[in-house]
This record gives sequence, structure tokens and C-alpha cells, in this order.
Amino acid sequence: MEIPLLKEIVVVLGISIVIILAFQKLKVPSILGFLFAGIIVGPSAFNLLSSSHEVELLSEIGIIFLLFIIGIELSFSGLMKIKKTVFIGGGLQVGGTILITALVAMALGVEINTAVFLGFLISLSSTAIVLKMLQEKGEIKSPHGKVALGILIFQDIIVVPMMLLTPILAGKSDNIGETLLILLAKLIGVGIVVFVLQKYIVPYIFKLVVKSKNRELFILTTIVFCFSVAWLTSSVGLSLALGAFFAGLIISESEYSHQATANVLPFREIFISFFFISVGSLLDLKFFINNVVYILLFVIAVLVIKMLIVGLVALVLKNQPRTAFMSAFSIFQVGEFSLLLSTVGLQNDLLPDGLYQYFLAVSILTMALTPFVLQKSHNMSSFMLKATIPKRVRKRMNKRKIDNSSQEVDQDHDWKDHVVIVGYGINGKNISRVTSHIDIPYVILDMDYEAIKEAKQKNQPIVFGDASDPEILKHINIQKARVVVIAISDPNATKKIISSVRLFSQTVYIIVRTRYVKEIEENMKVGADEVIPEEFETSIEIFTRVLRQYMVTQGDIENIVTNIRSSDYEMLTSIKPTSTNAVFQQLNIPDKEVATLHVQHGNNNIAGSSIQTSGIGKNYNVTVLAIKRGRKYISDIQPDTKIEIDDLVYIFGASKDINALNKVIKF
Repeated sequence: MEIPLLKEIVVVLGISIVIILAFQKLKVPSILGFLFAGIIVGPSAFNLLSSSHEVELLSEIGIIFLLFIIGIELSFSGLMKIKKTVFIGGGLQVGGTILITALVAMALGVEINTAVFLGFLISLSSTAIVLKMLQEKGEIKSPHGKVALGILIFQDIIVVPMMLLTPILAGKSDNIGETLLILLAKLIGVGIVVFVLQKYIVPYIFKLVVKSKNRELFILTTIVFCFSVAWLTSSVGLSLALGAFFAGLIISESEYSHQATANVLPFREIFISFFFISVGSLLDLKFFINNVVYILLFVIAVLVIKMLIVGLVALVLKNQPRTAFMSAFSIFQVGEFSLLLSTVGLQNDLLPDGLYQYFLAVSILTMALTPFVLQKSHNMSSFMLKATIPKRVRKRMNKRKIDNSSQEVDQDHDWKDHVVIVGYGINGKNISRVTSHIDIPYVILDMDYEAIKEAKQKNQPIVFGDASDPEILKHINIQKARVVVIAISDPNATKKIISSVRLFSQTVYIIVRTRYVKEIEENMKVGADEVIPEEFETSIEIFTRVLRQYMVTQGDIENIVTNIRSSDYEMLTSIKPTSTNAVFQQLNIPDKEVATLHVQHGNNNIAGSSIQTSGIGKNYNVTVLAIKRGRKYISDIQPDTKIEIDDLVYIFGASKDINALNKVIKF
């Protein structure tokens, strides 16, 4: 017995595997691979889908799972934490995009209901692509990451009302007022059912299921619950997607939500692939080729409209211009929910076929551009800042920021021998508490409006500013600081900050908190003294708890952890010495430092000279402790020991003398 759909599944998914493997090599998201696979198997290419209706049914199941998981992730409590960005920022972005798109479309001769629906489609961005890339770059918690996340959450919520309003826009109801009232009554009825399920029924059922300790029963219960609520909303004339979303919200507040997500994710990944494949198969290649110029013009128009609105929204939310540009470069594309919504528009005759083909082409192209734009977003933001804001204006803005942010800090700004904390997140707050408790002077740098507000309420010495900006660093006396702690989630910004700090001081001790072990070497190369990766520290914490269970003494545990940090960290960073004899620690002597200087400049009397003839001790009042030449360490320093170009020279002396020597051998 032959199952007709089985051939389509094997062919479609088989082609998808090959394409996605190739796309992974190019670092392009898998969603684009599925779209491309759909184009290949579609009627305008090789026409390999003979059971297209069945594939569409599979794609509907994928949408149910997608909205179910989004409902789980968008818990009511989670929404409240970033409610300002979600509801104000998201509302302004979606509303502004709909308005401008509709006006442009009507100017081009499109009917008002179709123009508004086009606004719906263009206003939505790709949650799947953007969040995946921001997570990979470690920028979810960065200022622009928070803006993007908040707006995307609002878009995910608003797509459900958009689906409900689409039939009304299509004029499928003679009495719009009566239709809206009926719709409202249905929503209230479903809301009551959802409340009862969430409060009484679902917790009881899941409690019984969990007590059974049967994993298969838990998975089955989760899926049946998801489909039941979807079927309930569909049976009263609402959408399947709305029911799946409500089902997710019901589970989101329970302690079983994480396991439910883990169980459903594999099903979502499989079935959602059919959705993107079916969308890709609808693209008419002949239409695309014949109208490529107009399509590219529409792509440019979409980019301009969305970037402009997102940037303005970020500024309204009191973010800095750099954050505004970064946010605009993150969510400029047309997203997967727009593709879903477009199918609803087709069913209600809101989108003519020609307009639908234009929309499909624009959607696919903007999603394809996203990975490449996000990878270059830092450079493009820096360029846009320089291009749009004159240098003098930028200087005045920076000065005003410094003056305004420092009113409640220390009026004479005479910081000395202090700790500079970059980032007022969880790590920054913990460090500031400890330094405050033991009376170590410190100052905090941050650019997040909410962080600044919170810190000032707690009377924390915080300065608003970019830690990579020389003006900001001068203001906080970076050259007199003893330690700089960089505790932000942006790896590119971290490296820029390290480089900027090193231009002012070679003696300040820079500690960096990073996410991954693989980032240690990059930060060490640009000048960090110590890099603490979260994933490695987590392993150490787990390891110490394991040792406690084996009755290992606390003293022995501390020795083991010390050995791990002093050996494995060096082993993980190829540029650190493996010999403990060559490792120099900061000496706690007032006004004296141990520093490492890189001999880069040959046009002086030091490179190529011996210790004695170079006059290092006599002219600069410093002592050479050791020299690293390539992979070799010279620890037996004699008066006739030579200093060569590209040597790393370990010296001891006053910070002002060390900085004076560094200028001679480096610049």
C-alpha cells in the first residue's frame, strides 16, 4: 500500500536537509533554507509537490505548535517586566508602520481595506530569525536587544487580533458593529473558559499526570490540551492559532511550562518547516524575474519605512542614537507571521494574486538580508552616527550627558585608585554592593535609561555614557583607576572598551565577564588581564557542589578551584604562559604596579639596546622583571640583556612612569 503524502515528505525534507546544510556553511538561518527548498519544489521550478493540499494541512499543525510555544514563553508575569517597551514601543512601531504603509499603498492606487491589510503584513518582523541571531551574538540583554525583544513580543501578541480583524476588513460582514460585538462576546466567553482551565482544571490534570511519572503520558496530555483549546476556538468561529496561543498562556504560569516547551519543540520544528516550504512553493519565479526591478524598489521602501519607525520608537523610549540605529538594523524585515497572516488575507480575497507575489518576494528578500545586516550592524551604526551627527554636535551631546549624569555623583570628580564598573546588570549590581560594603571607591558606567534611573534611586555613583568613548573615560579618571570590570553582554562593545581603556592606561587591571570560553582569547589579545566566562564558572560551581557530596573539606575544595582557575584558564587561552614562574600578580604596594608593555616602535633608544644602555631604570624609574620573546620567557634579567621589537616586557614601577615608557615604545 502506497501513501501518496509519504513521497512528498521524503522529497521535500530530503531537499531541505541538503539546502540547510549548505546554508549553515554560509551562516544563513534555516528558515531561509526551507523557503528556498519550497521555491525549488514549487510549481514554478521543478513542481515536485503533487499533494500540496496535504502539505498545507501539515503547515497548519506547525502554526498551532508555533503559537502554542509563543503563548508559553509570553507569560503574563514576564510581560509585566518589560511592559513599557512591549506596549508603548510595540504599539507605536506597529501602529506607525500600518499608517505609513497604508498611506503609501493608497497613493499607489490600492483600495483602503487592502492598504490597511498590507500595513498589517509589513508591520510584523521575524521573531525566529532576529532572536536566534541576537542570542548567538550574546546581545539579547544589550540595550538594542531589549528594544527588539519588546517590540517583537508585541508583534507576536497583536498578530492574533489582526487575524480576527482580517475578515472584517474584507467586508465579510454586513454589520461591522454587530460583528465586533459578537466577536467580543466570543472572546469574553473563551476568556472565561481559559481562566477556569488555568485556575482549576489544568493544574489538577497535570498534577495527576506528573505523579504517574510517565513521560509519554505527559507529552500526550500536553499535545491533546493544545489541540483541544485550538479546536474550541475554531468551533466558535475564531482561529485555530488563537486557541493554541491561549493554551500556551494557560500553561505558562504553571511549573510544568518548561517541560511542556521541551516536549513540543521537536514537533514544532518538524511541522513549521512545512509552513515555510509551502510558502516558498507559492513564489512565482517567472513573476519574480519579470518584475525584479519593482520588487527591489519595494524592498528598499520597506527597509526605509521600518528602520525609520523603529529608530524613532527607540528614541521615544529614551534610548541613545546608537541603540536606535542598532534596533532599526535588527527588526527591519517582514516576518514569518506576516506570511501566516497573508494566507488569511488570500482566503478572504484581500490580496490580489499579483500583489501577493510582490509581498512574497519582498518577505523572502528582507528575511534573506537579515543575517548579513545584523552581522555588520555595529559598523553600520557607527557609520550612521558619524554621518548623521556632526562631530561638534556629538561632542556637545557627550559633554551634556556627562554633566547631567554626574549631578548626583561626586561633584569634584576626583576619583583615584577606584574601580570602574561597566554595566549595571546583575553582575554590576553585585560588584557595586561588595565594593560599597568594604569602602572601595567605585564608579559605574551604563547607557540604559532604566539602569541609570534605578542606580540614582539607590544613590549609586553612576555616569551615563559609552565606556568606549574617550571623553567619558577622561571624565571618570580612567588613568587613575586600579581596576576596570566590564560586565556587559555585548562582545563587540566589550573589545572596543578594552582597547579604549588601554589607550589611557597600561597599568589598570581589566577584568571581563563573558559568556563563552571561546571569547577569552579575543579579549586577552586586545588587552584584558582576566576574562571570566560564565559557562566555565558554572562548571566550577557544579563541580564544587559535587565535591561537597563526597565529603571533601572546604579547604581542599578551595585549593582545587584555585588550581583549576590558575591552570585551566591559561590552558584555554593560548596566549597566556603555562609556566607559573612567569606569571606576575598585581602587588598591593601603594602607587606601584606590575605591567606588561609591548615593544612595537623601533625608532627609539630602547628597542635593540640592552637594559643598561637603554636607560630604562635611570630615565623612567622602572625595574624590568622578565621578558617574553615569542614563546620563550627570559626571567634572569642582567644589565646586558637586550630588548627587541615585539618583546613583551614585564616591569615594576609607578603608573605615571610606566605610561611614559609605554608612549616611547608603542607610539
